[in-house]
Amino acid sequence: IDTGGFDPDSDDPMKAGITSQVRLALEECDVVVCVVDATVDPLPADREAAALLRDAGKPVIFVANKADSQAREHDAVSYYELGIRSIMPISALHGRGIGDLEEAIFDHLPEVVEISEPALDVPRVAIIGRPNAGKSSLVNQLSGEERQLVDDRPGTTVDSIDTLVERDGQNLILIDTAGIRRKRSVKKRGVEGLSVLQAIRSIERSHVVVLMIDAAAGIGEQDAKIAGLVHDRGRALIIALNKTDLLSRDAQKKAMDRTREVLAFVPWAPMVTVSALEGRGIKALLGRVDDAVAEHRKRIGTAELNRFFEEVLEKHPPPTMHHRSVRLYYITQASVAPPTFVIMTNSPKDVHFSYQRYVVNQIRKRFGFQGTPIRVRYRGKKGRKS
Repeated sequence: IDTGGFDPDSDDPMKAGITSQVRLALEECDVVVCVVDATVDPLPADREAAALLRDAGKPVIFVANKADSQAREHDAVSYYELGIRSIMPISALHGRGIGDLEEAIFDHLPEVVEISEPALDVPRVAIIGRPNAGKSSLVNQLSGEERQLVDDRPGTTVDSIDTLVERDGQNLILIDTAGIRRKRSVKKRGVEGLSVLQAIRSIERSHVVVLMIDAAAGIGEQDAKIAGLVHDRGRALIIALNKTDLLSRDAQKKAMDRTREVLAFVPWAPMVTVSALEGRGIKALLGRVDDAVAEHRKRIGTAELNRFFEEVLEKHPPPTMHHRSVRLYYITQASVAPPTFVIMTNSPKDVHFSYQRYVVNQIRKRFGFQGTPIRVRYRGKKGRKS
């Protein structure tokens, strides 16, 4: 757990928030590494930190960073006046002393006791969106703790952080990320390039993605690209239109209509209006998450599928292509997450794209699959596949 810089006397509200975050981190950690600057004498904030750590009841390793030389190592002795027993000089920039620090951390870690329990497949929910869309506020509402610092300056959350949440007897793992930004912004600021990768990795690690959109700012091109990434990677998707409490009823409707227009390529994704900061709409959002998890993992029996498929073919058989009759023999569900179906045919390449879309629409009409993409593959008798 990497916290912000500890400065309890600062008037900056962001610094005050970091102090609260430090206290929460102390409660949850097993070992504390307190980093001070070897090039300067102890500051009041260092004294406050040392006093706080003495009462934490956790193993503490004091580290003097920027000790790039033997002389700098000797300068670090001034920190003994804080009442600490030992201090470890390192240079994070040059890698000096890092191996010793790693050993010290492992020496202080508690023994891991393996408990034989059945594996629990806890749904993983990635909360993703542009900077300042309200992602961290939503995580804080769901977890009941200020796990991430929430500030009105865009991009104040940089890392992807997992939070285990229990609501109404059900566990969820929430994956919150820094906002995805445009590529040209990423080039200007390298940290944002990391944020993009973290967001994409979070999508790949998740079962369900909650796409947070700032209703007041309106949907943007990047939001559509995120939805496209989610669709391409076969994850369930829920659209959370945040900050609707700041809009009039007419403006809310316009924001919803515009969002649906831009995201027309994922009509199966449900939309929920929320106020993450005030906690409004959270119960409805959780209900949608539960539904999406179930639909993403839903399997239809082969017999039921083929009874349905016979009705589809009888109502609207596939058109002839290139003077060749296209025959569809049977359908089966090959996998879940996302639901994937295979249709056996005499000519996969001749199944027209409009008919493929028709089949997908009929599957959704009969079986639902609200909130999740579905895949339909066409395979020939000899293993040819489209």
